[in-house]
Amino acid sequence: MAHPKRKISKTRRDKRRTHDSLTPMNLTTCSVTGEIHRSHRAYESDGNIYYNGKLFSEGKKA
Repeated sequence: MAHPKRKISKTRRDKRRTHDSLTPMNLTTCSVTGEIHRSHRAYESDGNIYYNGKLFSEGKKA
């Protein structure tokens, strides 16, 4: 099996891992429905789908 010829230093290893961290999701509150949702995403509230504070699609009525 292949193995490294030289030891990778801690500094080099850590430089490679600088982009591996996770960032928290951007959450906003809708001014129309009051729902908390991800920014720039469509979201569902009471069977209706909203995007950008506007009704995008009505849900099925039972």
